[in-house]
Formats: sequence, C-alpha cells, structure tokens
Amino acid sequence: MSVQAPFDIAGTLVRPGSRARVELPVSVLSDHTPVSLSVEVVHGRLPGPTVFVSAAVHGDEVIGVEIARRLLRSPVLRGLRGTLLVVPIVNSFGFLNRSRYLPDRRDLNRSFPGSPTGSLAARLADLFLREIVLRCDLGIDLHSAAIHRTNLPQIRISPDDPSLPPLAEAFGAPVVITSPVRPGTLRGEAERRGVDILLYEAGEGLRFDEMAVRTGVAGVLRVLHHRGMVSARGIRRPKSGPLVATETVWLRAPRGGLFRAFRADGEAVEEGTLLAAVSGPFGETETEVVAPFSGLIVGRAVMPIVNEGDAIFHLARVSRPDGAGAALEEIARHHSRDPLFDEDEII
Repeated sequence: MSVQAPFDIAGTLVRPGSRARVELPVSVLSDHTPVSLSVEVVHGRLPGPTVFVSAAVHGDEVIGVEIARRLLRSPVLRGLRGTLLVVPIVNSFGFLNRSRYLPDRRDLNRSFPGSPTGSLAARLADLFLREIVLRCDLGIDLHSAAIHRTNLPQIRISPDDPSLPPLAEAFGAPVVITSPVRPGTLRGEAERRGVDILLYEAGEGLRFDEMAVRTGVAGVLRVLHHRGMVSARGIRRPKSGPLVATETVWLRAPRGGLFRAFRADGEAVEEGTLLAAVSGPFGETETEVVAPFSGLIVGRAVMPIVNEGDAIFHLARVSRPDGAGAALEEIARHHSRDPLFDEDEII
C-alpha cells in the first residue's frame, strides 16, 4: 500500500508517520494576549480515515481534556493508519475562566455553523468547523454534565443514521442514548454536512471522575480500531453490549429546599421507587420524588440545594434495565487496571 501524502493544516505540512501540534489563531484578548485553537495532528504513514477528537467545547467540562491527554500518550497510536486530529480544548476562553461559556456569554455549542465575521462564539465555531470538523469522516466530541450534576458514562447518537449504532456499540460505554440534535450544535451541523459524530457524556463539570476518564480513553481507541486505524493489540474488548435507551426524561424538583438523593447514577429502578426527598429548611415539609417508570438513572444533581423546577434525576427507559448493574461492574473491573495497554485482553 502506498504512503499517504503530507497533511496540510493552516500552512503546516505534517509528514506521513509523524505528528505535530498546530496553532490556529482565534482572537486577541483585551490585554493583547493571543488565543489560538491548538490541535495535535497524528498523521499515519498509511492511508485511512480522518477522525477528530474534541473536548472542552464547554470550558468547564474538563473530563474530556484529560481523556484527550491520555489518548495522545497511548502507544496504540504509533501504528496509526489515516489521520487523527485531537483538540483537547476547543473553548480556551471558558477553560481559563472555568466557565461553560465564552466571554460574550454565548454557548459555543449553540453557535454552529458560525461566521468568520460574527461574534466571538460565531468566529470560533466557524474556525473549528472549517479547519477540523469538515476535514474528517468522523468525530468524537467529549462532554460532561454541567456543574452540580453528574452523568453516567454514555454515548449519544442521532436517530435515523444507520452508521452510528455500530460505532456507539464499539465505543463500549454502559449506555447508548438516541437523542435528536438541537439547532446550533456541533453534532447537528457536522451531521448536516455529512460528518458522523459520537457524543460522549460522563461525569461532572470542573471535576475528574476516573471511571469516566478511563471509559472515554478505551472507547475512543475501540472506535479507532473499528474504523481500521489502529490494531487490536492492547485494546480491551467489552464483554457485553451497551444498554440502549429508547426515551429519557429529566425529573425536576417539585419545590425548593434541601435535596436528599436516595439513588445514585447507574442504578436501575422500578416504577414508583422513591428516588429522593426535598425538604424545607425548618423540616416542616417534605416532598417525595418517585420514578414515573422503570428505567436507569443516567444523570443526577449533586448539589443538595435546589429551587423548584431544577433538574434532579435523568431517567432513561433502557432495553434491559436489570442488566445495568452487571454492565457497570464489568466496566469498573476492567478500568481498575491500565486502560491503555493490556496484553491479556484484546479486541
């Protein structure tokens, strides 16, 4: 097989079989500090797909940054076929300020496709879309819950795209959720332009969760193997398929007060199960929250103070809720060891 051509990005040529870090200028801060979009290009010697991995589209979602860091250190990438573009921090402004948003208070993940002459959010969205996303066949976008919430590791895919379920299954997260795209999102705009996207959600904003990080690293490597970009050696094979969610519902606080959760993310619950209680600060009232249907808790609030209407539990109808415990135990067992390389368990 012939060697592929050098990869040209922003005037930088990355030779086959090499890697390079490229800075794409974004803006200049008010104190004249330049801000760039940093991308690591891993350009394989032999031809193959082009895939991007992105994190911190929301600046406070730091779990994805750690996943990207560990991915770039993986020895599995030494024999890469095709090209991998890794952007550990898309929204540098939010990352530096520990904020979900940009300085103009816009949500980058509601600003696509963007514009080269628009707001700061629009310009960053346009640059990321043109220079990274539209040059790829597939993208894996890494997210976590917002602050004061946590998500069970899960893959979200768009409905009516037959190419996505096999990729989601290959990733190996405990749950796959089919969810429609929202206007202005990276996922929606990329798929409108013909680029498949897997959206990984896990853990909590501004916090690390080791299981979420290891599940993410192993999942990305499994997808790269599924696309023929890396060998199977050293990549663990999931022992069971993911639970598939057919519907998810956010349960909201029936009143303001002190929130006491009796169930954790990853727990299967029956219809009518007591999930939590919200109490007044004087203890004179207490309102119970029960499961409206049987399912799996895929996200929940971790802040014990809530206002009426705050989202407190994310409940999913899944294909086999009784299998949730076994799936999570398997993930915990596998990730108690090094997620990057294991000679005894390969795909």
